[in-house]
Amino acid sequence: MKKIFSVRTDLALEIAESLSKDRQEGIEVISEEFNDDKITVTTVKIKDKKGEAETGKPVGTYITLESPYIKENEISKHEEIIKILSEKLGSLTDLKKDSVILVVGLGNWNVTPDALGPRVISKILVTRHISSEIPEDIDENVRSVAAVSPGVMGITGIETGEIIMGITGKIKPDLIIAIDALAARKASRINSTIQIADTGVCPGSGVGNKRMELSKKTLGIPVIAIGVPTVVDAATLVSDTLDSILDELIEQTSKGTALYQLLANMTGEDKYELITRILNPCEENLFVTPKEVDAVIDRLTNIISNTINIALHPGISKADINKYI
Repeated sequence: MKKIFSVRTDLALEIAESLSKDRQEGIEVISEEFNDDKITVTTVKIKDKKGEAETGKPVGTYITLESPYIKENEISKHEEIIKILSEKLGSLTDLKKDSVILVVGLGNWNVTPDALGPRVISKILVTRHISSEIPEDIDENVRSVAAVSPGVMGITGIETGEIIMGITGKIKPDLIIAIDALAARKASRINSTIQIADTGVCPGSGVGNKRMELSKKTLGIPVIAIGVPTVVDAATLVSDTLDSILDELIEQTSKGTALYQLLANMTGEDKYELITRILNPCEENLFVTPKEVDAVIDRLTNIISNTINIALHPGISKADINKYI
């Protein structure tokens, strides 16, 4: 049986963009623009089972910030992005002064495009040990925060979800924030897009290696996922190239000819067969990341860690936090 080719993406925004108007029932999309349109925040709300069925995403809120500044070494622009993201992150939480938060850095620290989560953990302001040992030294501006990077199953031999479930049962946090690397549909969104969702996360889903879901359904507490697309799969790049070639050939071919009809009537099944043939022997298991990924991951680490620190510790500035990280 022939298969219809579909590109892989973890971004709710890209899934919503791909749906025709008659398939957007149960989905609400709201866009905001900042800094002369250089920073765009789009909120996708999947409101019911209809929207869930169309997108393949759970009911919930997905906030996506896009900006070319993320990849650039523009400190002042990064501070603006951090301010926007921390406010958006705060809008998805219902934290009290005595809330306990567990920050989880998902991914493999040995692979740069997948190392975002572990690197963010190294810059999180952890305070749970202080609040439990010397509570008199903690004021109302600081919440109890713990952080862990559980690694991946190939390193630990343990399902990531099992590790988090064990930790959750022991320290009983009120909220989990999980950071993970994602995959995108458009190459232009690689390393320039940050998604925050209140629906949890499936580690490894970006590269087709989905593990146990981390969500309120599996852990019993709210899970907010922060993700950045750091890779694009080869099939997506081939698909985009093929579309461009087909469009150009159709434009250059006389209407009514056999070649024109062949190109114009190429179906999803035809495209899938062609892409599969091109990618052999890779068997579609090939992912691509930009050459400057090392520097960009460092910038993303600072942006996301400061976003979390500022959102969780009200009244503490980025400068104050950086004294202790």
